[in-house]
Amino acid sequence: MATASIAPVSASTLRAREYETIYIMKPTVTPDEADRIAERIKGIIDGRRGKLLRVDNWGRRKLAYPIGKASRGVFVYLRYAGFGDLVHEVERNLRLIDDVVRHLTVQVNEQVAIETYTVDPEEVKFHRLEEATPDDDAEQELAARLGLIDRPRHEGDDMGGGGYDNLDPMDAGEVVGDEDAEDER
Repeated sequence: MATASIAPVSASTLRAREYETIYIMKPTVTPDEADRIAERIKGIIDGRRGKLLRVDNWGRRKLAYPIGKASRGVFVYLRYAGFGDLVHEVERNLRLIDDVVRHLTVQVNEQVAIETYTVDPEEVKFHRLEEATPDDDAEQELAARLGLIDRPRHEGDDMGGGGYDNLDPMDAGEVVGDEDAEDER
């Protein structure tokens, strides 16, 4: 029977992979919440022996299709290198954060040496999210008035009690006018 000896592997011989992650937050996210999410992701990358290479805050942008009745979202781009289950942990945390509505991670390079990367501190700095401008709020209000955004059912009901949805199907005969039908018999 053959036996194999396993030599300890040092971090210098391990090869990492390089990834890009883009995550989209709700348009109603506050700058403080966005900072908290960015710090959480940075902490995960640092804690798993990864290296953050670039962070870009793309700001509020129009979505290709509505997500949860929102037509806009806050986009953040990350580029990082790491070992093993780093991506799994980053994506697990993004799924747990309520303000993150979508995320996508792609592998950029199969094998890279983390120690060869030099990172400009300005490139990994998360730029604070700007408050929503009045133009954004006015655009949302206009879209709601034009009927482009779904409103909750209780708003704008002409029937007072929720429209035709509150009618009892058993009372349909009374609504149609069965009294006239009985008089003709």
